[in-house]
Amino acid sequence: CFFSFVECAERQLNPFETCLVVADIKRGDNAICLAISPKMKALGVKNRCRINDIPKGIEYIDAKPRMKKYIKYAADIYDIYLDYIAPEDIHVYSIDEAFIDITSYLKTYKMSPKEFAKFLINEIENRIHIPATAGIGTNLFLAKVALDITAKKSADHIGFLTEGLYKATLWNHKPLSDFWGIAKG
Repeated sequence: CFFSFVECAERQLNPFETCLVVADIKRGDNAICLAISPKMKALGVKNRCRINDIPKGIEYIDAKPRMKKYIKYAADIYDIYLDYIAPEDIHVYSIDEAFIDITSYLKTYKMSPKEFAKFLINEIENRIHIPATAGIGTNLFLAKVALDITAKKSADHIGFLTEGLYKATLWNHKPLSDFWGIAKG
């Protein structure tokens, strides 16, 4: 949803209440939506659908993709991280995701992992008006799964997994394609 968050922020709209599609509609009804707002997802529209897959009764704002703008926002978020974390502890994964090793910072900031994640989420929201989520895990895989699966269902948008919690809650999860990098095949 990152691109849709940026487009909503630029328009001073709440992405959880606004139907917005990031797509170049000049390419026709078969154009791919690069992102849709959470409100669209709540209405059953699938991310990365085509324009003609959006049900006819849903009215939405169309936003032409602006990659330079999204890169600027991503850089602004990275700058927020740098206010609190050394660059060697930040591992950028994609335009809208980074792995951050916060282990050595918890004592300094006198926070738990969840408190520190919430602090960073609030900094991003307050400074650049983009909602954020976080996944906390004892390794990279668990952090990513916590982000992708459990954070979405959490009221505070923070997911947390240890090996034990993973086994207790997600060991038999289906479909496996929900997990990081596992394709349907």
